[in-house]
Amino acid sequence: MSAIPLSFDFGPSPLPSPPDPQRDDVKRLRASLAATVAAKVMNATELIRALDKVRRDESIPTTLAPLDALLGGGLPRGKMVEITGRRTIGRYAIAMSALAAATTMGEAAVLVDLGDHFDPALAEENGVELQRMLWIRPKTLKQAVMSVEMITATGFQLVVLDVGVHPIRGRRVPDAAWVRLGRTAEASGAAMLISTPYPLTGTASEAVVSLERARAKWLGKGKAPRVLAGTSMAMRLEKHRHMKPGTVVSCPLSVVGAAS
Repeated sequence: MSAIPLSFDFGPSPLPSPPDPQRDDVKRLRASLAATVAAKVMNATELIRALDKVRRDESIPTTLAPLDALLGGGLPRGKMVEITGRRTIGRYAIAMSALAAATTMGEAAVLVDLGDHFDPALAEENGVELQRMLWIRPKTLKQAVMSVEMITATGFQLVVLDVGVHPIRGRRVPDAAWVRLGRTAEASGAAMLISTPYPLTGTASEAVVSLERARAKWLGKGKAPRVLAGTSMAMRLEKHRHMKPGTVVSCPLSVVGAAS
């Protein structure tokens, strides 16, 4: 039996895509310019990528000058920073300062508040623009870590996790969970701040700062009643991937009315 040839008609072949006139124009423009000038000419895609790289190289300042200097400029975008310390007002004040700095810069920020210490009125008095901030109140550490991972991927530029005071609500999460958070921060370009009574993030953090001791500052003299004006906190750089650890600085903190 002879084979029967088969043929299929799929209609006319598609026309080739026309060249992108914008790219051709950019190429011709570059060719007509000197080499030093031509290197600075970009199309839209190249410009977006360049701006994104510049943004990722920036940091979000906490406006606490000693802490920003200790971290090399502030909270680095795309990285996770851990602040540790026992029952002290320092950690919460640092978190509020970072939230205030980010929101006044026009950035969207998130507070995942496992310790349940956030007071919107006090935060607003301390410079936090509440319309630019999302407040999440998880019940356990596992829920808190899951919230941070999911919300960071949506584009918020500052994500703060305050786990509260010891004992932390809920069981400890695996080390792999903190590694995922670090990768999520890197992928999204967000600055991530973890505030905890003792180290949790391990090798996943870009930097770890411990709060060692606090000294109260009082207003008033003699037998007159005194008012607590703030504290002076000793901060120690325990770890940094690009800086030598061990540096200790003193940082003044104002009272924001919280226990963590």
